[in-house]
Amino acid sequence: MALDSPKEIPELDKPEQQNFVKFFRALPEKEEGTIYLFERDANQRRYYTLHGEDAVYIAQAVYKTTSAIKYWGGAAPKGLATTSLTHSAAESFLRDALLNKQLRIEIWAPKKGTGQWSVIRKASPGNLQDVEDYLFLNSNLTSAPVVMAVKLAATAEHKIVGVSFADASVREIGVSEFVDNELYSNFESLLIQLGVKECIIPQDEAHKDYELIKLKGVLSRCNVVATERKRSDFNTKDIEQDLNRLLDGEISVAALPEFEMKNAMASCACLVKYLSILSDETAFGKYTLKHHDLSQYMRLDASALRALNLMPSPHDGASKTMSLFGLLNKCKTAQGSRLLGQWLKQPLLDIDSIRERQDLVQIFTEDTEIRQSVQEDHLKSVPDMHRLAKRFQRGFASLQDVVRIYQVIIKLPGLQACLEGYSGEDEFKSLVDKVYISKLKEHAKNLEKLQEMIETTIDLEAVAEHEFIIKADFDEDLLELRQQINEARARMDKEHLKLADKLNLDADKKLKLEKHNIYGYCFRISRADSGAIRNKSEFIEYATQKAGTYFATTSLKELNNTWTDHSNQYEKKQNSLVKEVIGIVATYCPIMESLGSLIAHLDVIVSFAHVSVMAPIPYVRPTLHPIGEGNVLLEEARHPCLEVQDDVAFIPNDVKLVRDESEFQIITGPNMGGKSTYIRQIGVVALMAQIGCFVPCSEATLTIFDSILARVGAGDSQLKGVSTFMAEMLETATILQSATSKSLIIIDELGRGTSTYDGFGLAWAISEYIATKIKAFCLFATHFHELTALNEKVPHVRNLNVAVHVGDHNDGGVRDITLLYKVNEGVCDQSFGIHVAELARFPSTVVRLAKRKADELEDTGIAANDEPVTKFTKMEVNQGNEIVQQCLREFGSDDIENMDEQALSQRLDTIRNKYSREIEQNAYLRDLLA
Repeated sequence: MALDSPKEIPELDKPEQQNFVKFFRALPEKEEGTIYLFERDANQRRYYTLHGEDAVYIAQAVYKTTSAIKYWGGAAPKGLATTSLTHSAAESFLRDALLNKQLRIEIWAPKKGTGQWSVIRKASPGNLQDVEDYLFLNSNLTSAPVVMAVKLAATAEHKIVGVSFADASVREIGVSEFVDNELYSNFESLLIQLGVKECIIPQDEAHKDYELIKLKGVLSRCNVVATERKRSDFNTKDIEQDLNRLLDGEISVAALPEFEMKNAMASCACLVKYLSILSDETAFGKYTLKHHDLSQYMRLDASALRALNLMPSPHDGASKTMSLFGLLNKCKTAQGSRLLGQWLKQPLLDIDSIRERQDLVQIFTEDTEIRQSVQEDHLKSVPDMHRLAKRFQRGFASLQDVVRIYQVIIKLPGLQACLEGYSGEDEFKSLVDKVYISKLKEHAKNLEKLQEMIETTIDLEAVAEHEFIIKADFDEDLLELRQQINEARARMDKEHLKLADKLNLDADKKLKLEKHNIYGYCFRISRADSGAIRNKSEFIEYATQKAGTYFATTSLKELNNTWTDHSNQYEKKQNSLVKEVIGIVATYCPIMESLGSLIAHLDVIVSFAHVSVMAPIPYVRPTLHPIGEGNVLLEEARHPCLEVQDDVAFIPNDVKLVRDESEFQIITGPNMGGKSTYIRQIGVVALMAQIGCFVPCSEATLTIFDSILARVGAGDSQLKGVSTFMAEMLETATILQSATSKSLIIIDELGRGTSTYDGFGLAWAISEYIATKIKAFCLFATHFHELTALNEKVPHVRNLNVAVHVGDHNDGGVRDITLLYKVNEGVCDQSFGIHVAELARFPSTVVRLAKRKADELEDTGIAANDEPVTKFTKMEVNQGNEIVQQCLREFGSDDIENMDEQALSQRLDTIRNKYSREIEQNAYLRDLLA
């Protein structure tokens, strides 16, 4: 039970407060980012207190006011800051702290009888096992928390990374070992692919391990909590023995190829210890070991994850369609939502696997009836099978959980029949049969005996009344006890009627037979009628309360004792049988998990089909070419998240990325003109194609990319000591080191965080390197209009611009600007930044001053940071100045003082005509005269 509001939380007496303050201040220093909650009871109701800096944090984060802070053991600042949370408020806070705020949690409770406090539950973003049932009993966990351990072996030539990881929702340990570059970009891709929440690294007490410092930087960029553990925890001495106890099968782990990955095994040793896996004997022989091959999925870095808006962020608010996950997540089950998140971070590289997913999506887009039936009639009520299996494995399951499993089993034939109703092409029918129907039949067959056992043992009629019990006739002793209980209850009813007649009181209205929480079965009459039993030895009077007088007869008391004894025996027998039933169901956990995975797969495929059909303009199936082959040709491409926003009329654009012709594209145009949207939507379309979904185009042909690498936005992180420009350079360095000719690179506004000269120089050098050395498909949006000259040097560079309509000057001397959001061939040499400032409602005085200053700088050829504009080459300027000086020398040699105005004009024309060819050939002079 939870206290309803903080006001109901009682205040501890002063001596108890002082004792606790002494204990709390004697605690050793806790790990950074950890919150301590102290569990307390008041009248059998649970609540929590938090102290010190944790109390201040709760006051600010939960209550939004420091007035929630009280002080124990004296006034501030000597007293101990304290806040309290009700049980329900603590649940909400813990869910947010672990899933969003990336904090660690420890819940303390006093040992009964001793009063000594100890930790009863521990949790971190990657390890929710202790609190899973506690926090997510009434809500689904839609993202699987993954915890990873990492061990480095860095030499001058190579950096070998060994990792081990586990998802607490399934009994599986993964390992991987690979060579990485200076920036650990492969490690970053692995973090994104697995959706890691927490990473365990060796302790660096002196803070001098440069490689670990770099690794922490990668974890920070990916928003992964770094947990340091002693280097001795990474010892492989016992790992062979430990894994042999944990893994399923007779083969020794030493015979497996994964055992040769020494760094990965060291990480595995630390992970097993951190998760305390060996302390759970039910886990022995139940785990599997898998090798994660980094190269089987598209590589994504943290920048690409943000640039493509793959996963929801706290800034998205209530809108679920701001992220690709939110848009595509029409899944009806928790396991489906988790699998979708996994697929988004692990786009496929194998063209056959992608085409199989596309075929399945096509089946459900074409057959509306089956799609809707699968979603609404069959998947909607399926519980989280992985979490249910976990409850059985850990011994937390109840008969209600058994019934939930049963409800899934009895629906399997209906789901199977629904899918068998598909009447499309034979090729597609055989695919549905192979992927779903045959597996559903197999699961139904494997679960037949479980269904029979549940129907034999559990009283399914009582389930309708939300009562979960074993059938009385299942066991002879249980049946006999049930009969004795019913007999005692029937004799009580007879006693009730007999006494009503004797006292001449109506049995329904005046004399009540009730079950009291203290006295058991007894009679109740109103206080007005209590005179009928007063001072009579045959009645045993219990109490008089507002509701009336409670009493019993000797006979009723004996019957109540009999009923209670039999009920207790019945309950004991029930519990024994329940334990047996749950133990039998637990043996079916592997089948339940396998069925959960199958349902998740179906759920995601149907979700893709639903989104593809229900989009404002339906999506199309893209044609894919194997990795490294083919081009990107998109007709009327749209950004899937933007087109569904309210009040947005999205302007589609064609995309043409052709190898050796237009593989590097520079996009210029006004601020807010749609450059960023255009380049990002191409990345989103490519990723959607490689997860097997249809794409928002009227026609689409794509190649398979080995990675999508992005550099967008000003992602500064001052709290982490990284400036905007440094963050930009780190992201770009990752691109240059990890991109291949099979990658897709998206760069938006590179070089804007420093001076014009430096920024333009870097932008040019990076563009030229990508275009000539890496030769990857690249989209480069920029305000450096001079960069468009790169296409004169590199033939496969194409210049594009986002269209803008510039109207005539109005009465106020201001031109109307209309952004058309259409991408055309060619260059746009203006950014219209001041116009955007006007749209942002800048004060008119500021706008006028900006225009005047801009005009001055254009006239003098000076950049905004007082540096010469690089509009013309140095040679053009020098040659132009030489021609002007020649003209002036020739003009000055004449006797101009004695010439009239007409003669001066004729002489000037003569000189200008003489040098007209040289002037016409010099761009600097042409611009000057214009």
